[in-house]
Amino acid sequence: MNSISFDLSRFDAAIVDLDGTMVDTLGDFAEALNRMLRDLELPPVPPAAIELMVGKGSEHLIHSALVHVMTAAGAADVQGRAQALFDRAWDRYQHHYLAINGQYSAVYPGVIEGLKALRARGLRLACLTNKPTSFAKPLMAAKGLDGFFELVFGGDAFERKKPDPLPLLKTCEALGTVPARTLMVGDSSNDARAARAAGCPVVLVTYGYNHGEPVRGVDADGFVDSLADL
Repeated sequence: MNSISFDLSRFDAAIVDLDGTMVDTLGDFAEALNRMLRDLELPPVPPAAIELMVGKGSEHLIHSALVHVMTAAGAADVQGRAQALFDRAWDRYQHHYLAINGQYSAVYPGVIEGLKALRARGLRLACLTNKPTSFAKPLMAAKGLDGFFELVFGGDAFERKKPDPLPLLKTCEALGTVPARTLMVGDSSNDARAARAAGCPVVLVTYGYNHGEPVRGVDADGFVDSLADL
């Protein structure tokens, strides 16, 4: 990995992604989505397909799942039908996700050690995720992660989501840090593109969800196999 991530003295804070970076939440997504689809009398989506849909917020995830099942069924006007079902699907997804949040997920190895190390070096920490805040905060509490972070911002906290730079810029503002001294830690091109546009250095984990693309092909300052490697 690039040596930039070893020199933590050049940073005042770190912004850390949640899904695919700190917690493997694919099981939660699959369970909530497939319960939602069952309520809509639609067939389930396999976890391998869901993994490719993760990372751009719950709205994108739900719409992608609806399009997937309708396309597989050979339906006409897939986009229109998915949009027509969206409000009901969103309501059922919220209901089910809040009911199972954290039950089918696990903290990745090395995450707790990595967060402790960042805090020990004096870095202030914020979590920035495209997951809705009402999902993110209970999940972090359930997994014992909330105590490491001063701030938690979900995908509904700002006008736009990652990969737009706005959430990173707003998080830096809330932390009182400048982007150049604020490290972004994520798992996907969404995190890297947002960081590049905001002026934040960025390190990506080599596991997680990168839309089915090799993460090492993403423009980032470094890669780690575990947050403990930071």
